[in-house]
Amino acid sequence: MPGIDECLLEAMTLPGARGAAIVDWTSGLALGSVGDPPGGDHEVTAAETAEVARSAAEYQAFAPKDDPLDTARGDTDRKGLPVEDLMVTTRTGFHLIRFVETTFDSSVFLYLWLDRHTGNLALARLRLRDLSERLVLV
Repeated sequence: MPGIDECLLEAMTLPGARGAAIVDWTSGLALGSVGDPPGGDHEVTAAETAEVARSAAEYQAFAPKDDPLDTARGDTDRKGLPVEDLMVTTRTGFHLIRFVETTFDSSVFLYLWLDRHTGNLALARLRLRDLSERLVLV
């Protein structure tokens, strides 16, 4: 079970990884960061990505409470955040935000910045999902 530092170092082994962070989306503070931040400042990047994450997690436009697909599947007892991950693409990169579900009321996400030409978006999504499930926050 990786901690924050191990998780970030493992994320940076992905093809095209330029930077990674674990961020608290309620405060906008980075719990840890590694690599290059897109704008040159890890704390600014953490605050800005937290704004995006907070919007997706809190606004009903992204995940209505009464999702007809959940009812059709018989999945009416869902817990946690309705959003799993977010992807933002730019001309030069991919920005991935993966929410971390914990036993307590978590407001943490993994952030990964990938180079658009050398990054593997599908692999990155799978690996971030795995990392978010194994991450130990103490």
